[in-house]
Amino acid sequence: MSSAAKTENSPIQIIFAYFLIYVVWGSTYYFIGYALNDFPPFLLGAIRFSVAGVLLLSWRYYKGVKVFEKSLVRKSAVSGLILLFIDMAVIMLAQSYVTSSLVAIIASSTTIWILLLDFPMWKKNFRNPFTTGGIILGFLGVLLLYLEQYLNENIDDIHNKGIYILIFGCISWALGTLYTKYYSMREATVDAFAGAAWQMIFASIMFWIFALSRGETSTVDMAAISTSSWAAVIYLIIFGSIFAYTAYIWLLKVRPAAEVATHAYVNPVIAIIIGVGLGNELVTGVQIGGLVLILISVSLVRLKRKKLIKK
Repeated sequence: MSSAAKTENSPIQIIFAYFLIYVVWGSTYYFIGYALNDFPPFLLGAIRFSVAGVLLLSWRYYKGVKVFEKSLVRKSAVSGLILLFIDMAVIMLAQSYVTSSLVAIIASSTTIWILLLDFPMWKKNFRNPFTTGGIILGFLGVLLLYLEQYLNENIDDIHNKGIYILIFGCISWALGTLYTKYYSMREATVDAFAGAAWQMIFASIMFWIFALSRGETSTVDMAAISTSSWAAVIYLIIFGSIFAYTAYIWLLKVRPAAEVATHAYVNPVIAIIIGVGLGNELVTGVQIGGLVLILISVSLVRLKRKKLIKK
């Protein structure tokens, strides 16, 4: 067990995990858009997380991990509902009231909420000007990314109800992240992969309940779904959930929560890069300035944390 722990905490694996939550998770924006062309939102979440959760849990069971321990299942259920289901559900609901650019701006504030709510790390985080300054700078960078779009939108179409829903979702993700770090994944012997699998399974149960109650399963012709939409779903299952989400849960065991949460700043950067490369979208000078600020902010947050091995 000790040797395995050392392997898990190796700098190479931590760097690879950050690549997954920065780059791969950022790419899921593009593939979610593709999948939503044929799948209603709750049904998409139900299929994505149930398949990913069962596959990941089966793999850990095959590897000899005790995946049915009551403590693991109970704590993972709480994390799955707060982290995955509530956050994604409220974002989809909020998009009925506010525009996508405003969604991106408010969602990026998750990093700030984690910094504010991470009480055990207050002394360390707020005494470190690189951490607090970097997080504030990153939020300003995200604002620049979407500033021009926001200014060109009709303010009358932006409802306070949607903003309140989004803020609730951000706080929920922050609380779920901290609960996962300090409770469900606190013990060194807890298998992060099994925990992530159970979180996805419990979240998928709620997605199935809402998909069925909203009649989404009866309105979709599975035979008419395009190959590109199915390919997007497969990508979301394998790379977005099994790899990236599991990397996020694992990183919470070995790295500070405020540092891991910087993915909320980098993901929009990756989404824009993919949009330019694959969707032929235009990037303005203001957006480039936002990208630069975000990259600087992430560097500042990590500047005082050069040692990748958990202390």
